[in-house]
Amino acid sequence: MDLNYTDAEIAFRDEVRAFLKANLPERLVDRSKHGQSLTKADFEEWHAILNAQGWLASNWPKEFGGTAWNAIERHIFEDEMTKANAPRVVPFGLSMLAPVLQNFGSKEQQDYYLPRILNGDDWWCQGYSEPGAGSDLAAVRTSAVRDGDHYIVNGQKTWTTLGQYANKIFCLVRTSKEGKPQQGISFLLIDMDTPGIEVRPIILIDGTPEVNEVFFDNVRVPIENLVGEENKGWTYAKFLLTHERTNIAGVGFANAGLENLKRIARLEQSGGQPLIKNPHFAARIARVEIELMAMSTTNLRVVSQAAAGQAPGAESSMLKIKGTVIRQEINALTRSAAGTYAMPFASEALEEGSNAEPVGPAYAAPATAQYLNNRKLSIFGGSNEIQRTIITKAILEL
Repeated sequence: MDLNYTDAEIAFRDEVRAFLKANLPERLVDRSKHGQSLTKADFEEWHAILNAQGWLASNWPKEFGGTAWNAIERHIFEDEMTKANAPRVVPFGLSMLAPVLQNFGSKEQQDYYLPRILNGDDWWCQGYSEPGAGSDLAAVRTSAVRDGDHYIVNGQKTWTTLGQYANKIFCLVRTSKEGKPQQGISFLLIDMDTPGIEVRPIILIDGTPEVNEVFFDNVRVPIENLVGEENKGWTYAKFLLTHERTNIAGVGFANAGLENLKRIARLEQSGGQPLIKNPHFAARIARVEIELMAMSTTNLRVVSQAAAGQAPGAESSMLKIKGTVIRQEINALTRSAAGTYAMPFASEALEEGSNAEPVGPAYAAPATAQYLNNRKLSIFGGSNEIQRTIITKAILEL
């Protein structure tokens, strides 16, 4: 694989940079750069700017309103976004549900939901994990029982990221107890405003209510909200997860984090030289940079498969493992660079409008917040232990 950009790719990169310079609000840059919490309005503002440019659905085919970019162009776009400190594009509707609808949904579902994802009418969240079914999704117990032209849904989902903002949720539900557990699962689209749904926040160690519990008590869902065939949801879920795991790897976020780490390491330390002069610390940075370069190549291969209409297989699991380990190592090194200033942490200091006095250098509080929040990376989307099992089975053809 030639890792040098062609003249056309360089021109595309320059176009992306010019667009970001002209259209990315400085207020959002500042909040992202300093690790401050973004609101729903912040995400929606940036999504609308990208959609007006026709760049929001970078991974969608042209016939559905996507960019039709190739793998290199998507890689360049995502890399430049993170370098510019742009807010992340929330993936649940755009990068997770949309590919499922495009491949398995009905024409009516595609015509209705896909435009609403693009124009911001719907904010989706994911209803996969349950208290007894996290990495083992085949153990889901939330039930959907047919009642005329509706399903009656009862059960609980957990770790529902940004569910407090969502008006829609795509869920794995059990529609049959016959046969293997995987054979009785269906993929259902549910309106969060339906009577019987309750959302309860879970406060994370970094002090943010990023995830939630969602309860379903006799929730009536129209049968036309079933995606594909009843009891075939396991197939659609696996397809979605390969896309999610590729996103979780977060090559762009890792590149941005590494550049930030290098910048901090070059700063003069009180009473000593910059950390980059410390051979042990410099060696750890070099090691993670080498691993990130290798992972970037793998990422391009996986994205190329997805762009060709293939659902990445074990490669997405490999990318998920390596990507999350690298991002956590960068977080750990950045927090180490903050030294004793990484200890005191008040989450409210990262909220918009906070008047809290900073403790230590400006990078200290965000470094701690990101370190704490990203401990989850190796767990969600299927724990890294589960991914290693998937890889083993693929290699041994079990």
